[in-house]
Amino acid sequence: AVETRRRSRSQNLDKKKHVDLKMDQALLLIHNELRGTNLTVFWNSERCYHCLFQVLVNVSWSGKPGKPSIAAVAVSTQHGSLLQLNDTLEEKEVCRLEYKFGEFGNYSLLVKQAHNGDNETACDIVVNKNPIDSNLRMYMLFVLVFDLDDFHNWISKAINSRETDRLINSELGSPSRAGSIGGDAQLEAWHPPAASPRLRCVDTFRGIALILMVFVNYGGGRYWYFKHSSWNGLTVADLVFPWFVFIMGSSVFLSMTSVLQRGCSKFKLLGKIAWRSFLLICIGVVIVNPNYCLGPLSWDKVRIPGVLQRLGVTYFVVAVLELIFAKPVPESCASERGCFSLRDIIFSWPQWLFILMLESIWLGLTFFLPVPGCPTGYLGPGGIGDWGKYPNCTGGAAGYIDRLLLGDDHIYQHPSSAVLYHTEVAYDPEGILGTINSIVMAFLGIQAGKILLYYKDQTKDILIRFTAWCCFLGLISVALTKVSENEGFIPINKNLWSISYVTTLSSFAFFILLILYPIVDVKGLWTGTPFFYPGMNSILVYVGHEVFENYFPFQWKLQDNQSHKEHLTQNIVATAIWVLIAYVLYKKKVFWKI
Repeated sequence: AVETRRRSRSQNLDKKKHVDLKMDQALLLIHNELRGTNLTVFWNSERCYHCLFQVLVNVSWSGKPGKPSIAAVAVSTQHGSLLQLNDTLEEKEVCRLEYKFGEFGNYSLLVKQAHNGDNETACDIVVNKNPIDSNLRMYMLFVLVFDLDDFHNWISKAINSRETDRLINSELGSPSRAGSIGGDAQLEAWHPPAASPRLRCVDTFRGIALILMVFVNYGGGRYWYFKHSSWNGLTVADLVFPWFVFIMGSSVFLSMTSVLQRGCSKFKLLGKIAWRSFLLICIGVVIVNPNYCLGPLSWDKVRIPGVLQRLGVTYFVVAVLELIFAKPVPESCASERGCFSLRDIIFSWPQWLFILMLESIWLGLTFFLPVPGCPTGYLGPGGIGDWGKYPNCTGGAAGYIDRLLLGDDHIYQHPSSAVLYHTEVAYDPEGILGTINSIVMAFLGIQAGKILLYYKDQTKDILIRFTAWCCFLGLISVALTKVSENEGFIPINKNLWSISYVTTLSSFAFFILLILYPIVDVKGLWTGTPFFYPGMNSILVYVGHEVFENYFPFQWKLQDNQSHKEHLTQNIVATAIWVLIAYVLYKKKVFWKI
């Protein structure tokens, strides 16, 4: 009976003090039953590392004994919440608790005197209305997509798999096709000898990264794990760009080797590399500065860094590096097992030396460059992080270099760190210093390409090397991070493109190739459908999805803008349309290359 009256009182209060809940929010009713005590409630997210508490709401004493004062407030449900209640007048802590609220749930926080006679305060949370499980649809989607047998059978019927397989086996035999964004890296269509099998796993991997990127950029159903991490740590959104860079490296090596084998001069290739890099950078600048309906764009506010810009610079460096030190693939070693087992590394010692020098530059600048007003070697987000000591030090040396060389107005104005850490300075996740580690990531992709080519037709050797690289890079990540999100020497951080971020995502990339290569290329258990098609035309899909993001049928007005269900439906439809477009273009033999 007491519980029933409490629920009824909470529901009546909810009607009187209405709070409009948004996605990933719950209603919290704070009942102050402490006589003569005004409360200040502070809040913080458990994911906000070493953060200052933020004022959530003030709850004064009602002035009437036996009648609590109640305040209604919306709280986040994305992560666990840390709540601290202070006596407003005496500024002392009354109680502190941690709780994970559920979306659209209704909760009461009861603050009252404990009944143990020790003058202690009891803080208890009561569930008035159960939350919803908005993740259920994502679980179902995950099962559908990754149940490869059923999914492949369904998609094959939908798009005539026999014809598809015929085209895959007969056309454009290549591990990497011009016109993909790794293939933006591509110099020309790959034309290997007739006996060389097509490496579909490369295009499939690229397609997986691209489709995930499209889905994430369109909103990912507005789920938090399809948004970038506020600072340290990984979400699904943090995976796709480095995988793009990795597979671009593989494509660079495979394409360049084929072109050089056909007798193309290095000087001519250098010109093509420079031109394609320039085009990528120009297209990238246009895409990140759309300004479609806002009138003429002011050059004073043009953002310079961006995804394609970084790809363009990264492609140029690794392609020129491989071009300078290019050596003929030892044909005898392609079929003889007696060749030196580390030839894919030993033959590339000049490139490795250059990459290690680049990484030394990144480490030196990151940890030893003096940054005005900030501690040397700072890797934090600034804002309210690190107890608010360095509010304007977001990104440490990386942020300082971008602001110094590019200017505050020419870098990203809404970094993901602003969400939890309340940062106010501009910071660009595609900035100058991080480009060094994207070059390192692309070079690790080149190593994957060398393994595929140097040990062609030697499945066991290829898989052993993929496994070795996966484990080696994983162990480096373990050492750098101490298997911790925030406590390691160099945490995993997408905003900084830290070296641990590169080694971790490269380890994942080798693991994915370890799975895809035998399934797709060796055993032929899966053709890569449907990811193969956007992987073959990824520059078009990437540019197209960015340009037409706000146009129907990729976006339309939702009946309930605060529904994960409607956003998820819209984003899945938009992503599926681009897969369909890629498939139709593949059937029409239309490939956009630059």
